[in-house]
Amino acid sequence: MQIILLERIAKLGQMGDIVTVKDGYARNYLLPQGKALRANDTNKERFESQRADLEARNLERKKEADGVNDKLNGSSYVLIRSAGETGQLYGSVSTRDIAAELDENGFKVARSQVSLQNPIKAIGLHSVEIVLHPEVTSTITVNVARSGDEAERQAAGEDLTNPTAAFEAQEADDAEIDLEEIFENPDDAETAAEEIEEAGEEETAEAAEESADEEASDDSDAAEEGEEEAAS
Repeated sequence: MQIILLERIAKLGQMGDIVTVKDGYARNYLLPQGKALRANDTNKERFESQRADLEARNLERKKEADGVNDKLNGSSYVLIRSAGETGQLYGSVSTRDIAAELDENGFKVARSQVSLQNPIKAIGLHSVEIVLHPEVTSTITVNVARSGDEAERQAAGEDLTNPTAAFEAQEADDAEIDLEEIFENPDDAETAAEEIEEAGEEETAEAAEESADEEASDDSDAAEEGEEEAAS
């Protein structure tokens, strides 16, 4: 079907262009949404007579969208969801969920403006495009996490979809000791750090000595066994 575009449509054309699309796409989306007209002589004349008004309204809508984009683009939103150890959600995050979250934060966005190919089914940071106008698109980050604490860790760059890495990172955090918080005197903290380091070096030396003694003992046993075999 040939149609006249009443606004810019991605991958189709600009306002006023006459293009050919599949009948179903035109009947089910473009025509009912007021984004196009059938390309017949009557509608061509109608469009030309209204072109100036359409372009003026489009410019005004674009200006409004630019204003929203200045505030929305690059922003981040946290959605708390239940998920397994591997990060797979018990459910999903849909365009409805994202639109609702934006609405709570003062942005009136319809589900149809949220560009999401498939529902989000895992925790993590997800980039999502919000189509504010045919010529203005914002990109936001949807931080899907199991808790507020995990959302902060993900925002800091931690990958929580790997349970082993997450456990090791937590273990490392727990193992870190800030001696300056324990000792009020910085000199005492420094002395304690040196003692810990020396203790570690002594343990390493003792382990090496024990290993050498064990090797010497093994060599001695092997030599005795060899002598016994030779004697027999």
